[in-house]
Amino acid sequence: MLELADLTVLRGACPVVDRVSASVREGEVIGLIGPNGAGKTTLMRGALGLLDHRGTSSLAGLDPLARARAAAWLPQAREIAWGLSVAELVALGRLPHGRDQAAAGEAAVEAALGRMGLETYRDRIATRLSGGEQARVLIARALAQESPLILADEPIAGLDPAAQIATMEVFEAHARAGGAVVTSLHDLGLAARHCTRLWVMDRGRMVADGPPGEVLSEALLAEVFHIRAHFKITPQGPVFQPLSTLDT
Repeated sequence: MLELADLTVLRGACPVVDRVSASVREGEVIGLIGPNGAGKTTLMRGALGLLDHRGTSSLAGLDPLARARAAAWLPQAREIAWGLSVAELVALGRLPHGRDQAAAGEAAVEAALGRMGLETYRDRIATRLSGGEQARVLIARALAQESPLILADEPIAGLDPAAQIATMEVFEAHARAGGAVVTSLHDLGLAARHCTRLWVMDRGRMVADGPPGEVLSEALLAEVFHIRAHFKITPQGPVFQPLSTLDT
């Protein structure tokens, strides 16, 4: 669903993303992790062709309409500018499909509202909701787009624990249905539990790519995140516990 080959994004002469090659396949939930400033957001925007770049991305060469049908983009910024109802705002996700899919669009909007637990919010004005509620509405808009690939930049930041887990479960369901998700995360516990693979970014480079149980080693956590942490696969699922910074 996405192929990157030596993708490089420069800020002046400095590479913010430096020669990243990777691929996304059907059925995957990929957690994009790394410290602040590692290049995670820039990588996703470059992959979508929203930034000038070197190297190649299979999405960047598409025209805007085809790209929107192939991939839904959920940016980190959550500003809702218009006083639309929740249902009307979620329906904006149907724009790439044109007016010839009205019935399918209505079904997609209803399904997206249901998946994000927003059925009772449908007639409320989106700008009057809390920050966490607005975040769920914007995720629903991306789901209504029905693009096979979703790229989401810190979608669970600021959500309460139940909403964080529910959102990751929605992403897992999207992947099981034949789609794929790439999402940047700072909660390594949720990344370990809900992602099939992790991409680890550090100083613009992808330094690891693999299943959580292989990637989240003590050595990598120390080198990239500068923390001591405990990670273990248990019968109940992966458990991740930060212990201290390396300076402690």
